[in-house]
Amino acid sequence: MAGVGNRVLAGTDRALDLLRELPRLSLSNIRSNPKAFKRNKRGRGQHGGKKHGAGNKGSGQRQNFMRLGYETGNNPFYLRVPKEPYYKGHHIRREYPPISLMQLQTLIDTGRLDTSKPIDLTALCNTKLFQLSPFENQYGFQLTDEGLDNFKGRINIEVQYAPEQVIAAIEKNGGVITTAFYDAPSLIAMRDPMKFFASGTPIPKRQMPPENAVEYYTDPKNRGYLADPDLVALERFKLAQKYGYELPDLKKDPELLPMMLERKDPRQIFFGLNPGWLVNLKDKKIFEPEDEQLLEYYRS
Repeated sequence: MAGVGNRVLAGTDRALDLLRELPRLSLSNIRSNPKAFKRNKRGRGQHGGKKHGAGNKGSGQRQNFMRLGYETGNNPFYLRVPKEPYYKGHHIRREYPPISLMQLQTLIDTGRLDTSKPIDLTALCNTKLFQLSPFENQYGFQLTDEGLDNFKGRINIEVQYAPEQVIAAIEKNGGVITTAFYDAPSLIAMRDPMKFFASGTPIPKRQMPPENAVEYYTDPKNRGYLADPDLVALERFKLAQKYGYELPDLKKDPELLPMMLERKDPRQIFFGLNPGWLVNLKDKKIFEPEDEQLLEYYRS
């Protein structure tokens, strides 16, 4: 028995001597147990072929994937289905971002809009709450009837589109509304007047509306800026009878009357500034054209 105990002690001593000679345990000298992880080898294919599951030649093997909607030469789905006429020319249609009467009343209550002056597209853009991009076919704003019952403002406003309910809500409070068209160069100048004046460019002349918009802006029911003023006054009276309200008499307020009757010329884009004028912000001066040809161009 004594011999067995000596052999155990000798084996223990040899193991301890081996541990003393081995390096210290660290991340650099440890490894996982054998077969602890399965190696991710490339497959042999379905039937032991040499394509490795990628198929035989062509775009499938080379991972040259076809574009979305391509049907390898067949007539694709988006060409087989007939076109909807509603979407014809949708990429060139004019867009009018909405502004509700509720938002308009909030701007008035918070002092972002001055009701003692006419409100146009420039005044709305100067609030810095509404953005307009003529490059995305946005040609102005439209007033919507949200907040119709709570609107109490008495304003002179000019927008690009307004339904009948909105027109009635504004005129019921003694206000005036006009719908007007602006071309893309005019909109670029109006959405940021300070940047436009700093560029040193003369104020452009507003162009007439396109053929498909002439009917809207010459209709007194829409309060178009090209409509006959006498017919507009008649339509104001008819709309008041239709919705059952009485038109306030603007002549009873002589201080507010000039502002309510203020209008832009069909070629004008800024109140108080004529086309062709050059505004110098640094010197605070306005330069007017003197050449007869320029005067005739901006006057026509």
